[in-house]
Amino acid sequence: MSEQVLALILFAVVATSSPGGATTLVTASGARFGYRRSLPLILGIALALATLVAVSGTSFATTIIAAPSLHLAAKGIGSIYLLWLAAKIGLAGPPAASKANSQQPIGFLGGAMLLLVNPKAWAMALAVASSFSQIAVHPTTLGFILATIFAVAACLSLSVWALAGSVVARTLSRAWHWHMFNWTMAVLLLASIVMFWV
Repeated sequence: MSEQVLALILFAVVATSSPGGATTLVTASGARFGYRRSLPLILGIALALATLVAVSGTSFATTIIAAPSLHLAAKGIGSIYLLWLAAKIGLAGPPAASKANSQQPIGFLGGAMLLLVNPKAWAMALAVASSFSQIAVHPTTLGFILATIFAVAACLSLSVWALAGSVVARTLSRAWHWHMFNWTMAVLLLASIVMFWV
């Protein structure tokens, strides 16, 4: 039992730390707005992920993955949303030039939506629930354990990415540095769209 929990914790840390759409978005937000203003985004992603893994054993998650039309619709909506975010990040100038203090970072709902329209997140959540189903006998207990571990892991790993973005921002002293950083983040976000479809 304890070995399975440790394996689950390790899996959650790796899954939430590996580069992808969420980590790229959080890094860009940390660089542009700082860690504190990026917290709602981090919490939105973390709680949406916790919700996904908690309900992944239910028929709803299975239906989303199994039904080709729903799966395709989720991919399409997710791709359009990520394209919009990539354009928003790529076209942003330096914070001083665009008055970053008056701008609003992507908030809780934006972070949650990123996960909820991501079919790969649904598939991962379903795989986690089936792989670690022996941790608890009762489905509600299993859902609670999975949700708690993934929420904590996501908050911690995404905080590291946001803080890394804040550190990188200190080295971006010229306008062209910011443009290069913004376009790099936008391209990485576009790469995550390609990963949706591959």
